[in-house]
Amino acid sequence: MYLFLSHLAFLDIGYSSSVTPIMLSSFLRKRTFIPVAGCVAQLGTVVTFGTSESFLLASMAYDRYVAICSPLLYSTQMSSTVCILLVGASYLGGCVNGWIFTGCSLNLSFCGPNKINHFFCDYSPLLKLSCSNEFSFEVIPAISSGSIIVVTVFIISLSYVYILVSILKMRSTEGRQKAFSTCTSHLTAVTLFFGTITFIYVMPQSSYSTDQNKVVSVFYTVVIPMLNPLIYSLRNKEVKEAMKKLVAKAHWWS
Repeated sequence: MYLFLSHLAFLDIGYSSSVTPIMLSSFLRKRTFIPVAGCVAQLGTVVTFGTSESFLLASMAYDRYVAICSPLLYSTQMSSTVCILLVGASYLGGCVNGWIFTGCSLNLSFCGPNKINHFFCDYSPLLKLSCSNEFSFEVIPAISSGSIIVVTVFIISLSYVYILVSILKMRSTEGRQKAFSTCTSHLTAVTLFFGTITFIYVMPQSSYSTDQNKVVSVFYTVVIPMLNPLIYSLRNKEVKEAMKKLVAKAHWWS
């Protein structure tokens, strides 16, 4: 589990740091210039890290399934080799999807004022700037992202169906509570992450405005990477005790 958490932290740092510095610069200067190559590189980086996180969250759901449903076989089924393979497959899937988005964006042609109405080079604002009329440039990334979301959400949902059945069969109330608390942080991270990327990359562009796009993009590129360490650290008893002491101390000083 800790191997997956370390790579989750790395992925959060990766796509957050590829967006946040330029975003802050644009806020301070009220205008930012970025070359086409830099724009495409930023898009490819965000998609690669974001897709890798999708597969990693699915791998973590399978890890939770094995831990709760087959605890005696956990060390065998989730050996170091299996965990490394799952992490490697997550990065591979991210690279493939990133290559698809990068390839489509490189084939776009721009013939007007290239002023993107966004705080980073996301694909949908680039499409609105493009004068390319090929429908495939819009459909291929949507199909790729949609397929990845469907597959990963199916794996996560199936894992948690088995987990729920296994928990309901437990006779011990304490065991049920412990199992639920183990899954709470992961379910929270999954809901936040997949909810935002589904809105951005799967829903038709005509169904939402650019301003809504920017608000949702802030969540999955900046807010969620900041929340994930907090979500997972609150499972730790030492962190909980430290938070209680901090709150009690603040209450005493007030």
